[in-house]
Amino acid sequence: MSEAYITRIAKFLPNESVSNEEMEEYLGYINGKPSKSKAIVLRNNGIKSRYYALTRDGAVTHTNAEMAAQAVRGLFKNNPGEIAEMDLLSCATSSPDQLMPSHGSMVHGSLPETASVEVVSPSGVCCAGMHALKYAYMSVKVGDKQKAVSCASERLSSVLKADQFAEEISQLQRLEQNPYISFEKDFLRWMLSDGAGAFLVEPQPNAEGISLKIDWLEGCSYANEYEACMYMGADKLEDGTLQSYKDYAAEEIQDRSVFSIKQDVKLLGEKIVKLGFAKLKDILQKKNMSVDEISYFLPHLSSYFFENKIDDFLKMNGMGIPKEKWYTNLVNKGNVGAASIYMMLEEVFHSGALKKGEKILLAVPESSRFSYMFCLLTVC
Repeated sequence: MSEAYITRIAKFLPNESVSNEEMEEYLGYINGKPSKSKAIVLRNNGIKSRYYALTRDGAVTHTNAEMAAQAVRGLFKNNPGEIAEMDLLSCATSSPDQLMPSHGSMVHGSLPETASVEVVSPSGVCCAGMHALKYAYMSVKVGDKQKAVSCASERLSSVLKADQFAEEISQLQRLEQNPYISFEKDFLRWMLSDGAGAFLVEPQPNAEGISLKIDWLEGCSYANEYEACMYMGADKLEDGTLQSYKDYAAEEIQDRSVFSIKQDVKLLGEKIVKLGFAKLKDILQKKNMSVDEISYFLPHLSSYFFENKIDDFLKMNGMGIPKEKWYTNLVNKGNVGAASIYMMLEEVFHSGALKKGEKILLAVPESSRFSYMFCLLTVC
């Protein structure tokens, strides 16, 4: 089999960064009033700025597919004609512009300068971007593709606008006593961000500069054991099952805010860290690998609220990674879902700090029904 290398990384961020103070100018005021939970949620998640594919008055500036296409073009900015040599487009998102056609097909449709190529569209939430990468990795690994592109993108700002919400979380005392309460519904308005990232995966490293050899990609789902934790386009029933938007009358969809993103905060608090990082311990044992070998640890965080919880769990299980090896850009990019890990790696890749032989561990937890992806890269 061939090896597979990430040889180029690009990102696209729409418009200008939006500060905490400006957020409601873009997203609107629920019931015409400033949010009562906003300050508490932002204090817990630690985010200072993010990006929206919206104007200040809430008008859409980019589709999801357009942002993904711009990230893909960014891979070929030094030689735009080379994009026609791309032989795979693997596109992930949790927020496609439509149910059909597939997101990947729409991204390809936004790239008329490309050739007719294989297109795949892994679905999911935060892990979807890693699934897109794994398809590209495997395609190159078996010798089927030579210039495989994986990309991940999100455009969730439009479903965070005030007209999507009937009411907001307003019980400040409950929020102060239990930060998980703020993760139910309104919290996502102050966390999620728009943008796209893309990787070029090839069977040979760059002749000049650095590349990232993909050593392994491992994933795991616990959906067989646990009910859904985060969901959209459905509502959770008392028995824990989800009822699809297809099974509600049109007026019920509006009344129940079925297309708002919701989170089961009790499950989130109990499981999100424990399940995934226990799996990481198993993977490292299977690979006969020590965390001491890791030079950079890039965990996808939905909120800095979880940073110390991950750190504590790693230490308690003999996997402690010194904080100076951690890297995240959540503070100024926000949570870009499936694209977050692409954006983090893009910044590290172009930082000028990487040295050949260093190892990078990527960790992506997904709360929707508790899925996790881990990846080890070697700088070469």
